[in-house]
Amino acid sequence: MIREISSGGVVVRRDESGWQVAVIEPQKEPPSGPSPAKPKSPKLVFALPKGLVDPGEKPEQTAVREVREETGIDAIPVAKLTDIKYVYVRTWSDLERVFKIVSFYLLKYADGKIDDVTPEMRIEVKRALWLPLAEAGKRLSYSNERKVMRMAEEYLASHPDV
Repeated sequence: MIREISSGGVVVRRDESGWQVAVIEPQKEPPSGPSPAKPKSPKLVFALPKGLVDPGEKPEQTAVREVREETGIDAIPVAKLTDIKYVYVRTWSDLERVFKIVSFYLLKYADGKIDDVTPEMRIEVKRALWLPLAEAGKRLSYSNERKVMRMAEEYLASHPDV
């Protein structure tokens, strides 16, 4: 089985309303084949920024890079939250099963404007936005990422100095 190692970030910032987190809405593949008679309303997908660890790159560096590429913002590492592991099938190409490990880091917003991403990244990211931290845990589309969000909330509650 193929293995992939990725890394991602939970980027937080505090404003007058409380903690916010940066999320992305990934681009969806256009449907293939004939159009259905009655089009379905598309389901909104929210995810955390993440991507493959490049050769020679440390996972923490990958998290910072992926956040910058996919959201347009710069962030500073605070702590490693967890590793999530799962298996998926590459439905878009060779139908290979892939064992994937994603290391997630808590990052603190440093600079930049959310959704200020390059035209090349628009292939992957439809938009990036800030969500209230409490709401993000419910709105993320993937259960593993919702667990990561709860870990970030717990970390922030026990480390008020972040």
